Amino acid sequence: MEPNLTPAAGQNQVEGTVTAVLFRNEENGYTVLKLDCDEKGEITAVGCMPGVAPGEVLELEGSWGRHPSYGEQFKAEVVTRRMPVGEKAVFEYLASGAVKGIRAGLARQIVDRFGEDALAVIESEPEKLCEIRGVSPKRARAIGEDFRQKMGMRRLAQFLSEHRLPLSAAMPLYKRFGDYAVEVVRDNPYLLADRSLEIPFAQVDALAIELGVAGDDPQRVEAALLFELDHNADNGHVFLPEGKLLGATAALIGVEGDCLAAGLDALAERGEVVREDIAGVEACYPAGLYAAECYVAMRLGEMCGAEIAPPKGLGKLIDSIQREQGITYAKQQRTAVELAASRQVMLLTGGPGTGKTTSLRGVLALFETLGLETALAAPTGRAAKRMGETCGADAVTIHRLLETKLDPYTGQLAFTKNQDDPLKVDAVIVDETSMVDVSLMAALLAALRGDCRLVLVGDPDQLPSVGPGNVLDHLIRSGVVPAVALTEIFRQARESAIVMNAHGVNRGTVPELKNKAKDFFYMGRRDAARTVDTIVELCQTRLPRNMNIPPEQIQVLTPTRKRGAGTAALNRALQEALNPAEDGKGERAFGPYIFREGDRVMQVKNNYDLFWEDPATGAKDMGVFNGDIGTILEVDAGGITVSFDGRLVAYPPELLGELEPAYAVTVHKAQGSEYRAVILALSDVPPSLLARGVLYTAITRARELFILVGDGELMARMVANDRQARRYSALRTRLLREMGLDG
Repeated sequence: MEPNLTPAAGQNQVEGTVTAVLFRNEENGYTVLKLDCDEKGEITAVGCMPGVAPGEVLELEGSWGRHPSYGEQFKAEVVTRRMPVGEKAVFEYLASGAVKGIRAGLARQIVDRFGEDALAVIESEPEKLCEIRGVSPKRARAIGEDFRQKMGMRRLAQFLSEHRLPLSAAMPLYKRFGDYAVEVVRDNPYLLADRSLEIPFAQVDALAIELGVAGDDPQRVEAALLFELDHNADNGHVFLPEGKLLGATAALIGVEGDCLAAGLDALAERGEVVREDIAGVEACYPAGLYAAECYVAMRLGEMCGAEIAPPKGLGKLIDSIQREQGITYAKQQRTAVELAASRQVMLLTGGPGTGKTTSLRGVLALFETLGLETALAAPTGRAAKRMGETCGADAVTIHRLLETKLDPYTGQLAFTKNQDDPLKVDAVIVDETSMVDVSLMAALLAALRGDCRLVLVGDPDQLPSVGPGNVLDHLIRSGVVPAVALTEIFRQARESAIVMNAHGVNRGTVPELKNKAKDFFYMGRRDAARTVDTIVELCQTRLPRNMNIPPEQIQVLTPTRKRGAGTAALNRALQEALNPAEDGKGERAFGPYIFREGDRVMQVKNNYDLFWEDPATGAKDMGVFNGDIGTILEVDAGGITVSFDGRLVAYPPELLGELEPAYAVTVHKAQGSEYRAVILALSDVPPSLLARGVLYTAITRARELFILVGDGELMARMVANDRQARRYSALRTRLLREMGLDG
């Protein structure tokens, strides 16, 4: 990935010789270099150009732009590379250090001895380098191997560039397939459809057709079937019924008939797809999700069947905990603490104001009294932080608890903690379980020792996980996991219109919009532009001035990214109002965004390799996760520095695509978070997002103040729509089978 500069008038093709490499990221090939274009003079070019070295001749296609801090640059989108020709150019190339083991002195001797053939000798006959005094056979072999690797990378980058594929794929492909990467990709272009490479399937398919792959080629059919399963996993489905899978694939690639069934048979024979009858439906699973769903059911089934002898004098023990905490548990809360004492796994569920936090703290106190080492975890960083604050103990993300890592060769997620190296704790309590998908739940269960206790806490009425499955819902509906559902709304909570309206929405009651409450308000605006203007006014002046709520404690939510009151429009308007451009304030353009010092931003994908440190505590670690919100502290030539609740992360230019402005975020992205004040924009919302769960989740993100700005009729439609999009998953069925019940 590379910065997208503001387009400027100018040519779209340049050619020249590389004179200097100013910056290169060895992981993804992003490069900043100087290019001598003869009569046009020396220019700065940026882009993904892995392995480029001084002396090479480049033909670049792209666009001119003016960087706000660094002036005019050429953003290369297509790169054609030519190796240096002529003794002078070859010497400059070798003397630049482009080949490991060769510096200026040896470069001069090599060119003097082999002339223009020097590069061919190094690649094909490196043993001839031993003719030069001081070059041993071992050194000659090392020089030849390094040069061959660079040539392999060059050929791969050239291949991708010729076919207008993202050059960012070059580095991971080369790591995976080495010098033969081009040959491997030519043989099976659909390897490029691997989701870690982030190349659209349509683009990969077009390349395959261009390379001569027939429309009904088994390779194409199988790749399309796998793509459909993978794509639908992103929509929450663990499997697809066979008929739907075949129909979707036929529509995708325009192929029908026996070849689709044959392709599915071949994938099943190789174990890449697993087929199983589920309630009379032939379910087709990606192998990984099948294994995850089966494992979750098996492991939870074992834990559900395990009973633990409660400690003697449990009642007196709970009474003691109550005295220490200065409270008296309600009946359901006490039941939850008692259940935690005698079961290996349990669910604790409830909506706002029902005492979930008090119950959770009681369970934690019980475990501590029993001498159990307990870990607290949540799916997101903000949820973990809130959990830690309410419980008075350290809490981490599930990914951090499992010590996440990314395999550099496969690009796949892996966890250090697993069956072979389980967590050294006696109990784990997980909050916001509705956000946990089936794959993450499987990884968590795999990391628990055989006798480890597990408490899953969550609100079943919130939106389901972004990833595949609907784990919390299936566990509740199975009826076999020991559970306590908190339903009593406590007196103090009943005084909050936020809490009462949230519960009312769940019952299908439209909130009262006459603004009689102290913490729940409605501001009717029929059009998107007025909605945005009103929200800007609220954040910039009205709430800070009238309610003493600073802008950084206000979170704007919206169901949609696009349209007139989506995150894109809101973020532009809020940035201009709350953090306008000023002399001396650093900023950097990237894609559709301008990142500016002081901006609120969100990490939009998990990155397990990003290093962070906390100057206040001295803590250092790796990993920044999807949904983490921070503030830009500094913008300079090296990139951007962001503070995530005191954890400082330096983003080089090529990673800016992992950040988005976060003055306004979607309701889905806000899951697991809580804010002092929430403003919900409801205007011009797609019908598919007008759902009760979206509204309920938005309301329950607010701690002190909730303001709905927009069309009240849309809110009424959301309350009326309790239909949930069906997710294909069989976890409930499998869990019942594990318990010997009819699934």
